[in-house]
Amino acid sequence: MRFYLEITLLPNPEVGLNFLWSKVFQQLHLGFVEMLDAEERMPIGVGFPKYRAEDKRFSLGDKCRLFAADEAALECFNTPRRLSRLSDYVHCTGIRPVPEKVTGYAIFRRERPKTNPERLARRYAKRHGLDLATALNTTVELKTPAADARYPTTFRYADMEAPSVDLPFIRLQSLSGGQTFCLWIAKTEVAAPVAGGFSAYGLSSAATVPEF
Repeated sequence: MRFYLEITLLPNPEVGLNFLWSKVFQQLHLGFVEMLDAEERMPIGVGFPKYRAEDKRFSLGDKCRLFAADEAALECFNTPRRLSRLSDYVHCTGIRPVPEKVTGYAIFRRERPKTNPERLARRYAKRHGLDLATALNTTVELKTPAADARYPTTFRYADMEAPSVDLPFIRLQSLSGGQTFCLWIAKTEVAAPVAGGFSAYGLSSAATVPEF
């Protein structure tokens, strides 16, 4: 990654940081989707220089950086245009070269709960030829021993408790179904850079972005 630009969120008493993250990242995500190739990868990675997930304190801070191997990718993405409706609440720098001296490298990846009601409902819907709303509200019968009367024999995915992950997150809206979900973001620090593509959220399970 040789070039980057930095986005700073400018919250105020009426517009909080979490709300701004949702609005800003929704617009970035829309743009990233447009850049996906046939393998569902794109050339821009996202980094969070103020990321924190320790001592029960979870925060993305108020900044993010967009990285690319070449300047043309960032120019094509045209971040200021994509965030023009939020110009009163964000500050976007121009495209800059990554400093020669960096403090390290990091992988920012999406973390998913192991038991997510919506994910389970999607699988159920696919198996039974249903839409997601129907699958969420369908009563599912469980194959359990009838002798244990305390154990439920039916359930609905819609009634399952929403999972939580001890990581910073951004609340987004699904482009396909319109449902609101949490994009939990995990960070792993590594010693050396790893090249690769990024998802439609600018995240990766392997590719790194520089830190400085």
